[in-house]
Amino acid sequence: MTFPHPLTRTMIEIVAPLGDRQAAHLLLARASGGRPLRRALHRAAATDGPDPALAAELEAAAAGADDRIEAAAALRRAAELSDDPARAAARTIAAARCAWTAGQPDQARRLLAAPPAGPAAAGPADLLRGEIQLRCDAPSTAVATLLAAAEAVAPADRGAALLGLVRAGEAICLTGDHYRYAEVARRARALRRPGDPPDVELLTTFAAGVGATLRGDHERGGPALRRVVVLGGRLTGPALTPAGLVCAAVAGLLVAVDGAAHRLADRAVELGRARGERSVLPRALELRAVAEYWLGRHATATETAHEGLREARATGQWTCARVHLGILAVLAAMRADRATSLARIAEIGDGATPGSRPYAYAQWALGVLDLVDGRHADAATRLASLARTGTGRGQVLVQVMATPYLVEAAAHDGRRPAAALAVFDRWASSTASPSRRALSARCHALLAPRGSAEAEREFRTALRLHPTDTDRFERARTELLFGRELRRARRPRDARAYLHRARETFTLLGATVWAERAGAELRAAGESVGSPQQPPAQLLTGQQLHIAQLVAEGATNREIATRMSLSTRTIDHHLRNIFHRLGVRSRTELARLFA
Repeated sequence: MTFPHPLTRTMIEIVAPLGDRQAAHLLLARASGGRPLRRALHRAAATDGPDPALAAELEAAAAGADDRIEAAAALRRAAELSDDPARAAARTIAAARCAWTAGQPDQARRLLAAPPAGPAAAGPADLLRGEIQLRCDAPSTAVATLLAAAEAVAPADRGAALLGLVRAGEAICLTGDHYRYAEVARRARALRRPGDPPDVELLTTFAAGVGATLRGDHERGGPALRRVVVLGGRLTGPALTPAGLVCAAVAGLLVAVDGAAHRLADRAVELGRARGERSVLPRALELRAVAEYWLGRHATATETAHEGLREARATGQWTCARVHLGILAVLAAMRADRATSLARIAEIGDGATPGSRPYAYAQWALGVLDLVDGRHADAATRLASLARTGTGRGQVLVQVMATPYLVEAAAHDGRRPAAALAVFDRWASSTASPSRRALSARCHALLAPRGSAEAEREFRTALRLHPTDTDRFERARTELLFGRELRRARRPRDARAYLHRARETFTLLGATVWAERAGAELRAAGESVGSPQQPPAQLLTGQQLHIAQLVAEGATNREIATRMSLSTRTIDHHLRNIFHRLGVRSRTELARLFA
C-alpha cells in the first residue's frame, strides 16, 4: 500500500498498537527478498531487548550496503541490540562514521555524544571527532584532538593512527601554524616499519615529505613527495581509498606535477561518489580546482570550486566552504571581476581567522584587485603579509602561489621582496615544472634594472619556459609585461608583437580587462587598436569617473582639485590611473571617449 501524504504514514505508526507494528515489520522482513540490510532492519524493528545474533547480522549487512545512511541506521540499531558494552560502543562509532561519510555531521555528532565504553573506544571516537572538527568546526581544536587520538590508537591500528596524524597536519596547515608540522612528521616517522604495505608507506612518506618541504628542505621533501605520487597511482583493491588519493594529489601539487595531481584528485572525487563517501568530496574538489589553476584552466577551476562549495555546504563542512569561497575570490580577481570577488570575500565573513587559509585567499584576491587598480604599494603590503618567512607562521603555501603578483606589485615601487622570492625560487628550482621556472624568471625580469640586458634575458627565458599547451593566461601576462618593458625602453616596434599576442590570448580567454591593458600598451607603442569595449563607468571608481568627467568638460587639474577639496598631486595621481585604465594617452582622447 502507498499513501498520498507522508503524514498519513506517520500517524499510522503513532496510533497503531506495538504488536501490530511488530507484526507488520516481520511481514516486511519476509518480503524483503534479496535485500539483507532491509530484512535485518525490519527484524530489528520487531525485536525487544538485546539480541546479539541479530546485532551481528545487522553489522554484517551494513558492511556490504551501498547506502551509507541505511548502514548508519543498521549499526545504530545493532548497538542498541548488543549485550556487550564494548561491542555496542564500537558499533555506535561505526554508525557515526557512516553518517559522517554520507555527509551527515550532525547525526554523527549525536552518535558520538555518548561517553565511549572504555579506553579502547575513546581513540577511534576521537579520530572521527577530530576529523569533523577539521572540516566543519575549528581546525585549531582538531589538531590536539587528532594528535591525542592517533597516539591512543597506534598500538592497535597503525594505519588509522597515521591517517589521524596526516589530518592533524592538514589542520595545522589550514590554521597557518606550519612550525607545528615537525611534530606530525616525528610521530609518523616513529610509526614507520620496514615492508609496510603501499597505503601505509604512502602516509608515512607523505608526512615526511610535507614536513621537509615546509621547512624549506626540498632536497629531502621533493623525492619523498614524488614517491607519494607514484604510490597513489598504484593503489588498488582495499588499499585504494579517497583519503590516500587526496594525500597523493597534495603531494603532486607540492612538487608541481600538476597533471598527475589533477588526475589523482579527480579519481578521488569519482571514487568518493561511487562509494557514497560524500564527506571527502569538498577536499578532493579543492585540490582539483588548485591543479586546474596551475594548469591555466581558470574557467574549469571556477566550475570545480563552485561544485566544491555546494558539496561543502550540503555536508555542513563550513571550513571547506570558506576555502572554496577564497579560491573563487582569487579566480574572480584575476579576471578583474571586482564585484564577484568582493562578494565571495564577504561570504567568507568573520569565520576566517587571520593566518588561516581562507583568510589568505581573501587577502590574495584583494591584493590582485589592488594591482589591477594600480594600487601597487597596497597590493605589495597585503601579499607580503600572507606569511612570515622564517617563523613557520602564516600561509606559506598560499604566499608561494601569490609570489608572482607580489613581485609585480613591489617592483612597480622599486621594492624587492627578497625573502618571499627566495622561498619561491628554491621551490621552483626543486621542481621539474617549466611553468614554475618561467614565473621565477619573470619575477627576476621585473626586478632587474629597467631596459637592461638582464631584464630582457629573464623575460625571454620565461617565454621559452612557459608551456604552449597549458597556462596560457600566465604566458600572456608575461608577454604583456615584456611588451611594456620594451616599450618603456623605447623599442615600440619590438614590443608590438608581444602585446598583440597577449591581447589576442586575453580576448580568447575572456579576460577583458587584461586585453584592454594590452590594447592600451599597444596604443602607447603607436598602434591603433580601438577603444575599450566597456563604458568608462564600468572601468573607473566613482571618484575616478567624476574626475574624468570634469577633465572631459575642459577643467584643469587645479580647478578639479579646488572643486573636490583635493591636492593637485592627488588629481595627477588619479588622472594617470584613469588614462591607464581607459587606454588613452591624452586629455583630448579622454574627452573624445566621453563624447
